[in-house]
Amino acid sequence: MSDSETSQQYRGEVSMGELLDRYEVLLLDSYGVLIHQHGPLPGALALVGTMNAVDKPYYILTNDASRSPEAASRRYHSLGLAIPPERIITSGSLIAPYFAANGLRGARCIVLGPADSERYVREAGGEVIPASNDAEPDVVTICDESGFPYLETVDAVLTAVFRCLDAGKELHLVLPNPDLIFLRSEHSYGLTAGSIALVLEAAMALRYPDGKHPRFVPLGKPHAPIFEEALRRSGTRSMVMIGDQLSTDIKGARSFGLDSALVPTGLTHIGAGGLGDSYPTYVLPTLVRGR
Repeated sequence: MSDSETSQQYRGEVSMGELLDRYEVLLLDSYGVLIHQHGPLPGALALVGTMNAVDKPYYILTNDASRSPEAASRRYHSLGLAIPPERIITSGSLIAPYFAANGLRGARCIVLGPADSERYVREAGGEVIPASNDAEPDVVTICDESGFPYLETVDAVLTAVFRCLDAGKELHLVLPNPDLIFLRSEHSYGLTAGSIALVLEAAMALRYPDGKHPRFVPLGKPHAPIFEEALRRSGTRSMVMIGDQLSTDIKGARSFGLDSALVPTGLTHIGAGGLGDSYPTYVLPTLVRGR
């Protein structure tokens, strides 16, 4: 039986210690696995400490495109998680290879997100321009839902997109963070970048019912680019993805041929109906090793 076939089987509950022993590299989601808005989740501090102490290879795979790896590392350290920048793979860091592959160096770019989101685009060679009704972008990149006046900016982007498409101009739409919702705290949720992209795509479908309009190209989980980057850095497929969302972490790992472990501390609710059609390799009840 092939590795890809075995990764599709549900094998039941697993302990953190078993995953550490079984796989060469651990891939971990951030929000809902290690942290939420108010700090680290149970077991996260000990797990990161253990991996650092024994030099266990691991990477944080996050759809967050609002912080650079350096900024994310500083935030983790402030919460007691000693995660260095080189262990963090953000969806924002995938913008540069996308721009390079599509010849977008020098392109005029509207960027939705805070300062680090704009920095990702500038480092990729893009020229950041303001989101305004009369803007003429080559690229619209939706990195995050924060860092701008929400409704005013989305309306301006929609208007600029319609103006460009009505004029027959080619337009690239890039979505580093395809998440629709995120976990703010234990009982609090919010909409994120992927939801903005959905609204804009629905609006384009209304205006251009023939379907001849661009669609956003997603870079983060569950799509392949972020897993390809993890493979490039690790050099092995002996990796397991630990995540809290079936639709992003688990689906992405399964599609890429990797094993996965679902934690019950985030967005996915494991009820009496089970896990449905999109299931992980394991359920990981806790990050605490040995339990």
